[in-house]
Amino acid sequence: MKIKKMLALVPVLTLVTSALAACGSDQTKAGQSASTAAPTSSGAPVTLTVEVFDRGIQGQPDLNNNTWTRYINDNFGKANNAIVKFVPVPRSQEIDKLNVLMASGEAPDISFTYDGATVSRYAKINGIQPLDELLAKSGKELTNYLGKTVLHYGQYNGKQMAIPAKRTSLAWGGMFIRKDWLDKLGMPVPTTRDELYNTLIAFRDKNPGGVNGVIPWGLAATGMNYGFGNLTESFWGKQSEEEFVTMPGWLKPGNKDALKFLNKLYNEKLISPDFALDKTAKQADADVTNGKVGFFSANWDYPLRQNISEPLKTNVPTANFVPIDTFKNYEGKYKKIAYNENGVNVFIPKSSKNAELAIKYLNWMSDPKVLFFLQYGQEGVNHKMVNDMPQVITQTGDNMQTSYLNLDYTLVVNGVELGDQQKNIKALAASAPGYEAVAEQSYKINTTDTYTGYYYETPNESNIKFGKTLGDLNKTMTDKLIVCKPGEFDALYDKLVAEYMAAGGQAVMDENVKLYKDMQANKK
Repeated sequence: MKIKKMLALVPVLTLVTSALAACGSDQTKAGQSASTAAPTSSGAPVTLTVEVFDRGIQGQPDLNNNTWTRYINDNFGKANNAIVKFVPVPRSQEIDKLNVLMASGEAPDISFTYDGATVSRYAKINGIQPLDELLAKSGKELTNYLGKTVLHYGQYNGKQMAIPAKRTSLAWGGMFIRKDWLDKLGMPVPTTRDELYNTLIAFRDKNPGGVNGVIPWGLAATGMNYGFGNLTESFWGKQSEEEFVTMPGWLKPGNKDALKFLNKLYNEKLISPDFALDKTAKQADADVTNGKVGFFSANWDYPLRQNISEPLKTNVPTANFVPIDTFKNYEGKYKKIAYNENGVNVFIPKSSKNAELAIKYLNWMSDPKVLFFLQYGQEGVNHKMVNDMPQVITQTGDNMQTSYLNLDYTLVVNGVELGDQQKNIKALAASAPGYEAVAEQSYKINTTDTYTGYYYETPNESNIKFGKTLGDLNKTMTDKLIVCKPGEFDALYDKLVAEYMAAGGQAVMDENVKLYKDMQANKK
């Protein structure tokens, strides 16, 4: 089924309580043409604090002092008598860290999270600022850029409480296999679950890469990159729309069989042996780039990214990962989840004294010239033009991008933004020099047979209350079930699911059903 509108039911916080009451001349011209706001005052500059993810990338520059932050301060800061200061937050701990900052009243003026339910919680306890008046006064360009559809995802009980970024690429996950290994074994690209299983066995037993410690399927701890692709969906049985959107995955028909299959793979030494300990995915990255991994699932473009493709090319020049679709369901389709139109949720904490300046900053950022520079930088230095498409030049030091197209600095957009969706898709392929055809193939595969999660227009109060606990349980349950002894699996699955439902899962599902029925009734 194709479900329109999404807000996946994701973990929410429980920590927060009532404690919440630069560059060359080209760069300067681009920023100045985009910034028309008058300085906030003629006195001492105001410090605007902005969250930024610290992803722990090897060799990354100072996240508060680099080419991109200097551009921001030279162009937005000077024009608005402000200093933009970036506050690093570890990516792997972002919710916990954000909870602490919010509870102490020290959250950055511009904060963000991918967890929409966390924003619901903050909104419910009056911890963040409503934005309707600020947008009307200082966010005209921002409002026009995002549009009503995207902004709708940041509304809670009729008020604009967050600014969702525009997501320009709807592909989410992807699966990749070493084609050079398949060729060496004389095996075809697997197109079914059984074919993949046989391929993984061949990788384990014949070790076509001749590596020490071959890993047929590379995996990291649940919740980090390197997941299961759409394996789980391939086991799910027939469901009504109401069942599909209201019940947790643990109760979906076939879900138990999916986890049992992963348990079988683990016990047969077909997936990373210590995956549950790899809570940063650094080990999985190392295994892939050292040529030990035959198959893995991550973001749809992950092996094409320079932090993976470049070291892999250096370490194993013959390595060739290709995208595949291998998990077919009972309908003969390769059902997989895709993103909807909204990305990261940006919000302004109640404690902020610079709310209007924060909106001015996001408004300035929505200018096409600003976005282009923050994503691609200066031609000949940070990018080159190939067939009229910009290609990022791999950088070190100050010019290094610590996230794909600087998405941690471009808070109004997730993905390539060239002003036209067809250009965006072409640019996605062009961003992987030498892998353009692979990129196009992966994007096509991972935008076919897709569904999205369901967007509940009214926040689920039970999800707000129990979501953080349930999110943590999701991860620990999955890892425990994969690594347990096969003979213990059935009893452990039933025990853990019962605990999950008792810990709030049942309450969340019951409220989902009510909200779903109410929304359907309102459509009549």
